Amino acid sequence: VVYLVVFHLSFVMFVWSYWKTIFTSAATPSNEFCLSKADKEQYEKEERPESQQEILRRAAKDLPIYTTTASGAIRYCDRCQLIKPDRCHHCSACDICVLKMDHHCPWVNNCVGFSNYKFFLLFLMYSLLYCLFVAATVLQYFIKFWTNELPDTHAKFHVLFLFFVAAMFFISILSLFSYHCWLVSKNRSTIETFRAPTFRNGPDKNGFSLGWSKNLREVFGDERKYWLLPIFTSLGDGCNFPTRLVIVDPEQLTVSSQNEPAK
Repeated sequence: VVYLVVFHLSFVMFVWSYWKTIFTSAATPSNEFCLSKADKEQYEKEERPESQQEILRRAAKDLPIYTTTASGAIRYCDRCQLIKPDRCHHCSACDICVLKMDHHCPWVNNCVGFSNYKFFLLFLMYSLLYCLFVAATVLQYFIKFWTNELPDTHAKFHVLFLFFVAAMFFISILSLFSYHCWLVSKNRSTIETFRAPTFRNGPDKNGFSLGWSKNLREVFGDERKYWLLPIFTSLGDGCNFPTRLVIVDPEQLTVSSQNEPAK
């Protein structure tokens, strides 16, 4: 009875998480990040990059944006014609800008980002448990196969195949799941791991890290009873993220402290 309950529960959670990962639409920036009609026409008429950047700076002055390009310019998507929020990137496969984009996953045929990152993590976790459960169940028959205690039937080759498939998937998913657990603890996306976000004071790979506890809650939410369920509980709106203190110039810090009166 316990065997059947564990089997069916793990399978249901695996399918549920997989379904949510696939069919949850990628979150896109809100309309406030789109240029007005007048600014868009003026931007398209301008040929000089400096003038175009001035238009973007004027449009982005009231937006919650703290990151820029590597050259310090406003991050703008010519394809979607909008100012990119922090941690937002354009997906060439989906042809849309995705909030807090992590990567485009061909296995789920969807972008993994703000709206379904929790579902993707749960999908990996329940896949891992499911493979482990299958491998552990077949292990006794696998041992009998090598000790020639298993009856000489065609079923023994099925047992051998099932064990190796479950073990290989377990190893591959374990490495991927461990990597994403590390990303969650650092509050980074896969894209930010390879290219650190650039703030006004320079690039900072830990710019969005608030400590592992707050980083974990940012993905899974404040209610722990919902953490293991594939329902959306991530904090925020995907357009604005809390940041820690970014890189500070030591010389500027020394000068400012000398200019301030002693308290």
